[in-house]
Amino acid sequence: MTPTTGTTAKALEGIRVLDMTHVQSGPSATQLLAWLGADVVKLEAPSGDITRKQLRDLPDVDSLYFTMLNCNKRSITLNTKTERGKEILTELIRRSDVMVENFGPGAVDRMGFTWDRIQEINPRIVYASIKGFGDGPYTNFKAYEVVAQAMGGSMSTTGFEDGPPLATGAQIGDSGTGVHAVAGILAALYQRENTGRGQRVNVAMQHAVLNLCRVKLRDQQRLAHGPLAEYPNEDFGDEVPRSGNASGGGQPGWAVKCAPGGPNDYVYVIVQPVGWQPLSELIGRPELADAPEWATPEARLPKLGKMFQLIEEWSSTLPKWEVLERLNAHNIPCGPILSTKEIIEDESLVANEMVVRVPHPRRGEFVTVGSPLKLSDSPVEVTGSPLLGEHNEEVYVGELGLGDEELRLLKSNGVI
Repeated sequence: MTPTTGTTAKALEGIRVLDMTHVQSGPSATQLLAWLGADVVKLEAPSGDITRKQLRDLPDVDSLYFTMLNCNKRSITLNTKTERGKEILTELIRRSDVMVENFGPGAVDRMGFTWDRIQEINPRIVYASIKGFGDGPYTNFKAYEVVAQAMGGSMSTTGFEDGPPLATGAQIGDSGTGVHAVAGILAALYQRENTGRGQRVNVAMQHAVLNLCRVKLRDQQRLAHGPLAEYPNEDFGDEVPRSGNASGGGQPGWAVKCAPGGPNDYVYVIVQPVGWQPLSELIGRPELADAPEWATPEARLPKLGKMFQLIEEWSSTLPKWEVLERLNAHNIPCGPILSTKEIIEDESLVANEMVVRVPHPRRGEFVTVGSPLKLSDSPVEVTGSPLLGEHNEEVYVGELGLGDEELRLLKSNGVI
């Protein structure tokens, strides 16, 4: 599509997405598609996406759980269990480029919309499904964020050696899967340009988490040849251990305490070979730069705990922002542990439109995360999430051509 004079067409302008998703994994994917310029029509049951009412901070107002995952979309309601509802869904599928769902296994098939039937209705449609697991013994397990983390390799490798497995605060099971789904959808749309055909896109939450944990599978294989020297652990069995805040990579890192000692008064420091000499001076131990037992990465590996203890004895006397300034002055890789409060107030994140304020007709406004995808020719303006059924008339009358009287009957009969 050629942009008109003085305007810029969005990357996915002209692409229609029928969004039959709910909760987080699916809505996170379709929100990214909306930010890229697709027309995303969120199809909800007349009762609405369950997250509209979950974790509310204000009574009778869509929750932040919902608003932060459904920006830039339109909302229509439809009872797909009714015959008229199925007829309308058929027409919506016929008019769409992409259809996305994250119901339980087989739910859409039981509605009467198998992949074969969907292809008959619209051979060009890209039909994406997000499930908890692939085919096999786990297929019908109920999938939640932390269940996916547990079964994808994240929890067993997160935490400290003497503690229990831990979930990560990053939603790698839900939103992480959503990003994977977007990649598959975009690839299928691109392939359609050559084949003229749509295709199925399947992404499982367990699989997406595993893809994000590939370095731990790398280390599982390395264990066959002996202990992992880059880990601070003293004992190794036959599986990758939890190793606290160790980077586990080629360059050792750790979170060191800073003053005044609050829960997030830490800076994460990575010790590169070239950084040891300036770091030893900073911490007041310049003699360690050339000492044989400290001078090389190989010499330091067996005593990573002691090395970071020495750094922490210095850092714990200074505020984290001063520690950050001094380390960066010597080009030492580091980063402060930012709390959620610090992030939401971070001026650079606001300037980069990663923390944005969005108007809402009933809430007034809310703060949300902006688009991390920055395209020079497809800028993103984050707009508010839709009210339930806000666009019923716009879609059903204005686009599908239903009459006003039928729209009234559909509502009174519980179809919308």
